[in-house]
Amino acid sequence: MIILLLVLGLIMGSFFNVCIYRIPREGSICYPPSHCSNCSSTLRIRDIIPLLSYMYLRGRCRYCDEKISLTYPIIEVTTALVYMILYYKFSLSIEFFKYSFLWSILMVSAIIDYRTQYVYESISKVGFIGGIFFSLINLIYGGRIDHILLSLIIPLVFLGGIILLTRKIEALGLGDLELFIIAALYLSPTTMVVALFLSVVLGGIIAMAYLLKGYKRKSIAFVPYIALGTFLALIFEEKIIRWYFTITL
Repeated sequence: MIILLLVLGLIMGSFFNVCIYRIPREGSICYPPSHCSNCSSTLRIRDIIPLLSYMYLRGRCRYCDEKISLTYPIIEVTTALVYMILYYKFSLSIEFFKYSFLWSILMVSAIIDYRTQYVYESISKVGFIGGIFFSLINLIYGGRIDHILLSLIIPLVFLGGIILLTRKIEALGLGDLELFIIAALYLSPTTMVVALFLSVVLGGIIAMAYLLKGYKRKSIAFVPYIALGTFLALIFEEKIIRWYFTITL
């Protein structure tokens, strides 16, 4: 099973690389076939085997010798590792598929947001449709609709409070709010709270680091911290809650 998830993760990571490259350029993720962004040569199957092709070609295009970004194998390996960690945590269950799907949406959005500081509607739509699907499955198998509604209310109230306090919608960004609401369709209320807490803390730490180093940035991509905070909440929720009450009570 681990080998299967490793292969699946690498393949999905390769697909995510296509999405990350083409969606901001408003291109189709299906056509044209994979090609070198430098020389436009169509890549053959032997050129796009996840991770292995990169290692065999030593990180360079077979046809023009242009250097291939290290981001490609990193995303492939990261996707495989996350899938295996989620499998270890939730085994082969509905939760595994649900959280793998959610993390995939957040990861693609995170990389694009980091590069462009923009959340694309096409990705959000897929995440929203998946959230509705898994919410219905949850209800069929005994889930409670009030828990789903509470998960949705939490980010709306919390982030709405930030917007009211700052009196600026730009304080967070509609795209960030959009992704938090999408994540709420997948997460329980307690997991949503922990994910929100971690996302804000991690984003705040990085923002403070920028200020201390004197970097002048109008805005900071927040989706990477939503993705990381959500993943950490899924894996360490109980330990984080226990730690929090230990230091506060």
